[in-house]
Amino acid sequence: MKIKKRTLLLLAAIVWMIAGFNILRIGIETYAAYKSVINFILSFLVFLFFWFMIFYKLTVKHTDRIQNYQEERQFFLNFFDLKSFLIMAFMITFGITIRTFHLLPDRFIAVFYTGLGSALFLAGITFGRNYIFFKKTETAN
Repeated sequence: MKIKKRTLLLLAAIVWMIAGFNILRIGIETYAAYKSVINFILSFLVFLFFWFMIFYKLTVKHTDRIQNYQEERQFFLNFFDLKSFLIMAFMITFGITIRTFHLLPDRFIAVFYTGLGSALFLAGITFGRNYIFFKKTETAN
């Protein structure tokens, strides 16, 4: 199924907001027993790291790639490249494995997932903003 390249940004926004919301939800639910100033600071540092070192750059990279497609209509999964899908699959598998087998303490899950989920959700919001302010380019079609 092919969709307009602008719509790829909306799809990316939805996928990232759902992923971010779910991870953030797990972190917040786990946080109940670990509320402390140091843990909030650590979550914020996790957020800052993932946002500035990974997800902000990712939103810029994929928005530019999508805007530069020559054809207006693209396969609906082209909101990411293969590398990004593989990274996402690894992160999901790793996260489920960690929680299923209790490989890390709940305090870590609370702090890390809250920061990571917030950064993921913000990436979704950023893709949504990029969808709203999409720059049309000249195309042959």
